[in-house]
Amino acid sequence: MGDYDPGLLELAYDAKRFVLYMRSIIELAPLQIYCSGLLFIPGSSLIRVGYLKNIPWVTMEPKVANVWSSSIQTLESHTDSVNSTVFSPDGKLVASASKDNTVRLWDTSTGRQCGVLEGHTDLVNSAVFSPDAKLVASASDDKTIRLWDASTGRQCGALEGHTDAVKSTVFSPDAKLVASASDDKTIRLWDASTGRQCGVLEGHTDTVKSTVFSPDGKLIASASEDKTVRLWDTSTGKQCGVLEGHTSSVNSAVLSRDGNLVASASDDETVRLWDTRNRTTIEIIETHASINIMRFSDDGTHLHTSHGILQLKSSPHSGGNWELPHTLPHSLNVTDQWITCNMRKLLCLPADYQPSCSAVNDTASLIVIGSRTGRVIFISIDFTALPAAYLQPSVQVAVIAGKGFLGLVGSQKL
Repeated sequence: MGDYDPGLLELAYDAKRFVLYMRSIIELAPLQIYCSGLLFIPGSSLIRVGYLKNIPWVTMEPKVANVWSSSIQTLESHTDSVNSTVFSPDGKLVASASKDNTVRLWDTSTGRQCGVLEGHTDLVNSAVFSPDAKLVASASDDKTIRLWDASTGRQCGALEGHTDAVKSTVFSPDAKLVASASDDKTIRLWDASTGRQCGVLEGHTDTVKSTVFSPDGKLIASASEDKTVRLWDTSTGKQCGVLEGHTSSVNSAVLSRDGNLVASASDDETVRLWDTRNRTTIEIIETHASINIMRFSDDGTHLHTSHGILQLKSSPHSGGNWELPHTLPHSLNVTDQWITCNMRKLLCLPADYQPSCSAVNDTASLIVIGSRTGRVIFISIDFTALPAAYLQPSVQVAVIAGKGFLGLVGSQKL
C-alpha cells in the first residue's frame, strides 16, 4: 500500500465539492467548468487557485466565499432580493435597491460596499443618481421618494404625496427636478432642492412603470401598464401626446438626444420607435423577449438594451442602410442564466448568482449583477483577451409580418 498523501486527499475532496456545486452547469454546458466553474467556487479551492489564471479575459472577479461550507458564507450583501442596480454617471459608484428596505452604494474599482442608505419602511424598487453623481434618489413601496447625499449616505429629503407604491424615479438633466412614477397611475414632479411637489401628471389608467426626461428637460415620456406611452410638457404639466400600439404593458421608454424619437419596450416583446412630433410609429422591432432597460447610442443609430443591441432603420442618422453592421460596439449583456458577449454565451451563472437585475458599463466593460439572494457582484471583461469568435456582432434581420417594418435584432444559434 502506497504512502498516505494528505495533499492528494485534499484535492480529491475539493474536486468532489466542485462537481457537486457545479452539477447543474456541467449538465447544461460542460465546457463552462473552465470558466464559470473557476470563477464562482470558493477562493481557497485548490482547483480555483491552480487554474483561474487560464481565464485572462476576466479582469475583476466576483467576490466569493473563501472556503467550502454547508451554508452560504455571509458576504457584504443585501439581506433580501435586489430589485435594481445602476451606475453613477462617472462610473465610480453603483447603487443597488433591495427588498430589504435599503439602498447600498458600491465602489466599482474594488467591488466593495461603501455605504448603506437606511430610512425606507418598505421595499425599495429602484435608485438613480443625479447627473453630477452628488445625489441618489430612491423609490419605494412605502409611497415615498428619498434623496441621499452620495458621499456621506445622509438622507437629505423625503418626498411624500403619492398614494401608492413608487416604482421609479429620475432626475432632470439639470438636476433641478425629480420625476416619480407610481402605482397610483400618476407621475409627480418635485423640486430637488426643496422637496416641494410642483406638479401631478394625470392621464394614465394603470400603473406608471417609468419616466424619462428629454435631454433639454422640456419633455417627459412615461411608460405604463395601460399599454401606452404618454408625453408631457414639463413647464405646464400638460399631456401633449398619447402613443398607442403596444398590446401589453410598456416597461420603459427612452428619448433620443434631439428629443424627436421615443423608443418604448413592452411585454408584447416588441420595441417601437415613435416620432414625437407627429406621434406616429415609425418602426417596430420584434425582440422575442421583454426588455426593461434601454438607451439610445450617442449617434442615434441603435439602441443598447438589456438583451443586446438593436440597429434602427428609421433613425435619421442611419441613412436607411440595411447592410449588416460591421462597427457596432461590443455588447455585454446578462440574461436569466448567462453573461453574453455580442449575443454569444460567455459565462453561465450558478443558481446563487443568477440575476434579479443587472447593469452594464460599456465603457469600462464592467457588469454588476444583483441577485435574489441579496448578493451584488462585479465582473469585468477584457475584450482584447477574448477568443476572436466573441468579438464579431451576431445579428439577423427580423421581419414584422403584415407591418412592413424591419429591424436588426441580436440572435444566436444555440
